[in-house]
Amino acid sequence: QLSAVVAILEDLNLLETIKVVGLAKQKEEIFLPKESHALDTDAEQPGVQLLRRVRDEAHRFAVSFHRQQRLKKSRRSRLDEIPGLGFARQKQLLAHFHSIDYIREASLEQLQQVSGIGKALAQEIYRYFHPSS
Repeated sequence: QLSAVVAILEDLNLLETIKVVGLAKQKEEIFLPKESHALDTDAEQPGVQLLRRVRDEAHRFAVSFHRQQRLKKSRRSRLDEIPGLGFARQKQLLAHFHSIDYIREASLEQLQQVSGIGKALAQEIYRYFHPSS
């Protein structure tokens, strides 16, 4: 990861301006850019402990962010793709028809019977599920 950051900073001509170090996870070794050997440090030094905490917090944040993204993606529905159909109306459709399959099978008239679904939106929904119609 350190080499990736170094490459980006070099591309931006910022390597001399922004100082970076890498902290290896298992042995808690500190590496400087373009150095093949770790710095000789005591793991109990306050500076090393601070670097460890910063690294661990960055890792926790990244894992949390990726979990949120994965959860958000798993909650996506085909209904999200229909223009003009927001979350509240999606809930109304699902409460009325109980599944996306039943929504797909619904006629234009049946779609319009759902509270909050007018003629134009019913047509959008119907066209989404029946593009050749």
